[in-house]
Amino acid sequence: MLKLEDIVRVSEDYVKASSLNFVEEMENLQLWENTILFGVASADDPIFEDYKKPEIIGPHHISPKEWMPEAQSVISFFLHYSDRVRKTNYSPDYPSTEWLYGRIEGDYVNIALRKYICETLIESGEKAISPSDDPRWLRLGFNSNWSERHAAYAAGLGTFSLSRHLITKKGSAGRFGSIITSAKLEPIKRPYTDPFEYCNKCGACFPRCPAQAITEKGKEQEPCSHFVHGIVEVENAPRFGCGKCTTKVPCENGIPGPANK
Repeated sequence: MLKLEDIVRVSEDYVKASSLNFVEEMENLQLWENTILFGVASADDPIFEDYKKPEIIGPHHISPKEWMPEAQSVISFFLHYSDRVRKTNYSPDYPSTEWLYGRIEGDYVNIALRKYICETLIESGEKAISPSDDPRWLRLGFNSNWSERHAAYAAGLGTFSLSRHLITKKGSAGRFGSIITSAKLEPIKRPYTDPFEYCNKCGACFPRCPAQAITEKGKEQEPCSHFVHGIVEVENAPRFGCGKCTTKVPCENGIPGPANK
């Protein structure tokens, strides 16, 4: 039976060897770091039912057992952008070309990795699906019926920030993926109790946001979406993204310490 450490090992080997993780026309730009964070939640964890509350995700959220009745575990992983992708995005106002490649071509790596993990579990005799790649996945306004960030929170990977990103021990500059499986894996005990425990509310992300969408009250989705899709995507289609609020901030590469106020 596959153990979590086996899944971590084959996943990291897969990303290291994948040609998708390098962009030849960008001087062989590496998109993701080789180390991947993994977490596990029980499919029976009551937090997934809590996510159906209107103040969290909403009644449209589909729980693991609803996605797959045989579900025993939810595997979540975090891909951290490479040093070059992150540092080129330090400039103000407009996302770097490297970041835009990281957001779109980088997501091809994420999708391929989710598929690879599913195939690995199925080959071992288990059932597995990736909700984000399932035909039942739906976007509803600014959220969907399965949230990668909320799955990661449940799996012990991190807590939310004022910019609505999730802060992990490797920071917030990255992307998440998840797999629901019949494999019974040991859940990771969440090392936090507050959804915003790792955010020190320092406000460093406020001036970083070109859309001025982030305040001490959190992030407004409308201005953020308009900047990303109405400006950046129009000028760079098919690529889009921003990521300013996750780069050149204390939570870029780890959990920040107390804010200096």
